Amino acid sequence: NVSKMRGKVILVDFWATWCGPCVAEIPNVVASYKKLHEKGFEIVGISFDQDKDKLATMTKEKEMPWSQYFDGEGWGNKFGKQFGITSIPRMWLINKKGMVVDTNGRDDLEKKVEKLLAE
Repeated sequence: NVSKMRGKVILVDFWATWCGPCVAEIPNVVASYKKLHEKGFEIVGISFDQDKDKLATMTKEKEMPWSQYFDGEGWGNKFGKQFGITSIPRMWLINKKGMVVDTNGRDDLEKKVEKLLAE
């Protein structure tokens, strides 16, 4: 529930373990998290996976300590459907006030997060 994270900058990462571009992006996301988490940066993963064990294995191997929403529905994912997500990876940035301010967080993620943290 991102509303409980108000006052922090949040990346909502719509992704899956079977998505090549998603997996390729993980090192950048992990690096940004490690650098900026203590300053108020949080991540919530929305997994489009259907295999919970594969998701758990990958998040452990790739050192992704943030929360992952998993319902096992793949493209029928509750939040994917609610927000009209038709392709992944999709990364949304939410500012400290709880407003979605960027729906393309992949580009220059670290710089964007630093800017939002400074607001």
